[in-house]
Amino acid sequence: MITGRRGPSRRVLAAFGARTPAVAVPGGQGVTWRAGELILKPTDDPALAAWCAETLTALVEDGRFRVSRPVAQSDGWVADGWTAWRWVEGAAADWRIHEIAAAGAAFHEALRAVPRPDLLDRCEDPWRYADRIAWGEEAPATDGPYADLLHRLAAVRTPLTAPCQLIHPDLAGNVLFAAGLPPAVIDWPPYWRPETWAPAVVAVDGLDTGRVSAGDALALGTADDWLQLLIRAEMFRVATKNTAALRGINLVDDKVHHRSTVRLLCRLATEPRSTDDRG
Repeated sequence: MITGRRGPSRRVLAAFGARTPAVAVPGGQGVTWRAGELILKPTDDPALAAWCAETLTALVEDGRFRVSRPVAQSDGWVADGWTAWRWVEGAAADWRIHEIAAAGAAFHEALRAVPRPDLLDRCEDPWRYADRIAWGEEAPATDGPYADLLHRLAAVRTPLTAPCQLIHPDLAGNVLFAAGLPPAVIDWPPYWRPETWAPAVVAVDGLDTGRVSAGDALALGTADDWLQLLIRAEMFRVATKNTAALRGINLVDDKVHHRSTVRLLCRLATEPRSTDDRG
């Protein structure tokens, strides 16, 4: 896992053709830098980074979304552990979850025929590990600051069968909007899950921050298994925090917000659905 560190070296900037110094971009994990029209990010998996670059280079934009196109250097997509992407105009939406979900759906439609890369099998960062916990492929930890919430969610998780494809599981902060342009989907970490899970993650992110009401979160999805997708989405977020804590990685501690979302989802899973409040 990569956390905040020094910016790209002059050699990296030259390799990608940058003509201006790099400046840090606020937000995220503190690892993104901008040099003119280039965005530079480090990678701890050069092979997967190269695969993403090749896939996004070939992806066809259909007018409903844009992507940040990768930039190659002389012998590939990675230079000294760094990747480069074209800067795209836009700003993150203020929790316009329906528009975010629509952009994600268009992006996923364009990815639908792309096969799953074997490279995903070796990913072990807290997010990937948490993803497997959410989908019952790993057992939840019995210790850690979020273990109690994880086990409450696991108790109301029921089997779910849906086709999987490549998706973007972190759309909420990674869809940019600009006047007169389609929304731009950026910072794609490829996951192999049902397409309908991606908007569920957007919904629980909104619940966890208090920016989206329970009614809006429940109304975002139309699938019969929407509640189960929400449960898995919240497990994903909670398991990420728990796994990171157990590995000594410092992520934002917002257990109180997660507890409210977990209480809502567990109540809905065991009682008739209500969208009046978050309980």
